[in-house]
Amino acid sequence: MDSARLLCLLNEDLLIRILSFLTYDSDRKAFRLVCKAFYRVDSLHRTHLKILRPEFITTLLSKFPNIYSLDLSICPQIDDSAVSMLLPVGYDWSRRLKRLVLSRCTGLRSAGLELLVKSCPFLDSIDVSYCCDFGDREAAALSICGGSLRDLKMDRCLGVTDVGLAKIAIGCQCLEILSLKWCLEITDLGIDLLSKKCTQLKHLDISYLKVTSGSLRSISSMKKLEFFAMVGCGAVDDEGLHYLGNGCLSLQALDISRCDRLSSSALAFLIKGHPSMLQIHASYSFSEFPTKVIQELKDLKNLKTLILDGAPVSESFFKIINFSCKYLVEIGLGKCKGVTDMGIFQLVLGGVNLEVLNLTCCSDLTDNAISAITDSCRSVLCLKLECCNSLTEKSLYRLGLHCSLLEELDLTDCVGVNDAGLHYLSKCTKLVCLKLGLCTNITDKGLYYIA
Repeated sequence: MDSARLLCLLNEDLLIRILSFLTYDSDRKAFRLVCKAFYRVDSLHRTHLKILRPEFITTLLSKFPNIYSLDLSICPQIDDSAVSMLLPVGYDWSRRLKRLVLSRCTGLRSAGLELLVKSCPFLDSIDVSYCCDFGDREAAALSICGGSLRDLKMDRCLGVTDVGLAKIAIGCQCLEILSLKWCLEITDLGIDLLSKKCTQLKHLDISYLKVTSGSLRSISSMKKLEFFAMVGCGAVDDEGLHYLGNGCLSLQALDISRCDRLSSSALAFLIKGHPSMLQIHASYSFSEFPTKVIQELKDLKNLKTLILDGAPVSESFFKIINFSCKYLVEIGLGKCKGVTDMGIFQLVLGGVNLEVLNLTCCSDLTDNAISAITDSCRSVLCLKLECCNSLTEKSLYRLGLHCSLLEELDLTDCVGVNDAGLHYLSKCTKLVCLKLGLCTNITDKGLYYIA
């Protein structure tokens, strides 16, 4: 059967199903170029559009009638005048729009943003991250979205102060996701008002804000909060974690990385109040991790992600994790002192189904540790072994033999990696990312095996 007759057998429902499996833009572009039928199906069912140049907006919006997600983040020429030119294209598309990405659109100001928001009354998600010149006027324009807005990202909007945040908190009280990372002018006052007005918040990121434990006292009253990140909040101390430990009853994920005024005992107190926690990120926050604190990890029966990069650990830590955290999928131990072959053996003993392991700069590990991982964690997807200098080609042999699902492997500065090891590793056919920087014992022959 020739290709033309074969294509005739593919009705629209089948083509839509095929299209749903194409996740990369390049694949969808190739799909559109097959024939007019394929192009028509893609045009009618495309819901997301990412535009590079504003002069193409008119044409593209007419070709794709069902767009409800518009991304202008790679279109630096978008400004107030471009928005006024864009809106007359047709009122229908603007009323259909639910998601708008304006990240890095530094030419846009309050007038254009207000016009855009007013013309899209059903927006539930807006991203204005890295619009560094955005201030309180732009925040006021965003507040016009009102009760329809559910997701707002304002990372590195450096001009937004407590006044702008107050406008959003009062105008958009149905917010469920809010990211304020690097909004350096926001203080405890703004967070306090936010916690009182936006009671539906489930995801909040205040990383790198100059807030104190007073903000966490306010945040602890948020009954629906599930994810909270405060990376790099250096003014927050143990008192703040105590507030969280007594509040935020729905909390499931916490990121307190790089908060150097926190102690591990405060984390233990928080864990005691939230035994159903699913994710804990605490990289480079603790200089000590005593047995008393480790004992509290026994309560985390449902924990899936534990990131403790830079913290000292002991063999008892690995035993408790293995015994209690049966659902653990990801663990981060990069630059942790005390990570040994015996510790890894204790961690994976009994077939813990880990998928992501970060063992960066754990220089005491040998091939025995990798053997233990490959024997017990055969579904591992990502393994980071940068600067693990005691590993040899035997480790790569074990990975190639048992870890066929491996997608990402970091071997940067592993001097034991050689061409023979890469030959073994070539059996990992699903490998997408392989880092071999500073591996001085590999040649073109080894890369040929991988290729």
